[in-house]
Amino acid sequence: MLGSAAVAMWWDIAPEMRAEWEDWHTREHMPERLAIPGFLRGTRWIAASGEPSYFVLYEAADLGTLTRGPYLERLNNPTPWSRKMMPHHRNMVRSLCRVHESSGRGVAQALATLRLDQPIGAEALGRCAQRQGVTSAHLLQSQSLAGLPQTTEQKIRGGADREASWIALLGGYDADAVDAASGAALPGAAPQLYRLSFCLP
Repeated sequence: MLGSAAVAMWWDIAPEMRAEWEDWHTREHMPERLAIPGFLRGTRWIAASGEPSYFVLYEAADLGTLTRGPYLERLNNPTPWSRKMMPHHRNMVRSLCRVHESSGRGVAQALATLRLDQPIGAEALGRCAQRQGVTSAHLLQSQSLAGLPQTTEQKIRGGADREASWIALLGGYDADAVDAASGAALPGAAPQLYRLSFCLP
């Protein structure tokens, strides 16, 4: 994973809005985010099945990139198109994270996400990244947003976003292998499998 911090987000979009939402997110929103100093890479993922329908990950240089300066300026000054799209985000889960563990490199074709109350051990996570068909394994620790003022974008979406305490991400070129590795990483958990939709840069 690039950098030492990340924004991890899950949400649904009303079916009738998905075509315009994906166009907005591809042509305006993600380029806007990646123009912010310290934002290193953005990826959008679509669920193989079930909900949440989308997972978006922004990799950042450090936590300061996500908690002050240009990023907050953008969150509080959304464009007209963003103001139109924001109310259509449903069931938003958004976490500002430190990268706790990271193994592997590159952008995967398939990604399993797990939202956890407790971390996965680094050794177990590393073993997952070595499985055939799996290319990366990352563990993110959410930094609490309690007490921080809501941004304009949050207000447009309808209020405070939910957060995930710990997040495990397993990526690879073989969706079945990624799915199997996510189940082995934490038996009894409920990982969700996604396919890559868009990546920038």
